[in-house]
Amino acid sequence: MKSIKRKKRELAYQGVILKVYKDYMETESNKEVIWDFIHHDGAAAVIPVREDGKILMVRQYRNALDRFTLEIPAGKVDSPGEDKRLCAFRELEEETGYKVASPDDLEYLITVNTTVAFCDEEIEIYIAKNLRISKQNLDEDEDIEIEAWALDDLMKMVYTGVIKDGKTVAALSAYAYRNLTI
Repeated sequence: MKSIKRKKRELAYQGVILKVYKDYMETESNKEVIWDFIHHDGAAAVIPVREDGKILMVRQYRNALDRFTLEIPAGKVDSPGEDKRLCAFRELEEETGYKVASPDDLEYLITVNTTVAFCDEEIEIYIAKNLRISKQNLDEDEDIEIEAWALDDLMKMVYTGVIKDGKTVAALSAYAYRNLTI
C-alpha cells in the first residue's frame, strides 16, 4: 500500500451541518497536493416496515437537486458521538409520525459512507417493525409527505433511476437481499 501523508488541514468554511477543509497532502512520490475534505458528524436512517409489509417512505424537497425525492427517513445526529440508534429512533417518529417501543426494537441493517471521495459522512441504517402510530414532529425547515410502498415497486424505481438517493438505494438493496436470504 502506498503512503500518503496529511501535512496540514485548514478550515475553509463552517456551515450548519458541514465543515469544509483544505487538506495539504504529500504523496509517496513527494508531490504536494491539495484535497477538499468535508466533515459530517454522521446520521442514521430507518426502513419502517408496516404490518402489511409496505415500507414508509418520505417525499421531500432537496435543495441541492432542486426537486422532490423519495427516500427512507433519515437525519443527522444532534451532536458528535450521539448513538446513531437513538438518532434513528428519534428521526423515525419526527419524520413519519410512527415509532417503535424503544431503540432496541430497531434492527441494525448496514452502514453506508455516502461520498468517500471527499466526505466522511457515515449513515447507520436500521429496520423498524411493529410500528405504532405517534405524531409527526418535523423540523421547521422540513415539509415531508409520507407514502407507503411495496418493496418490489421501490426496487423497480431503484433500477429505473427514479430513486437515486445513495442511502435509500443501499438500504433498500440490502433489505431486499436480506429478505431473499433469510
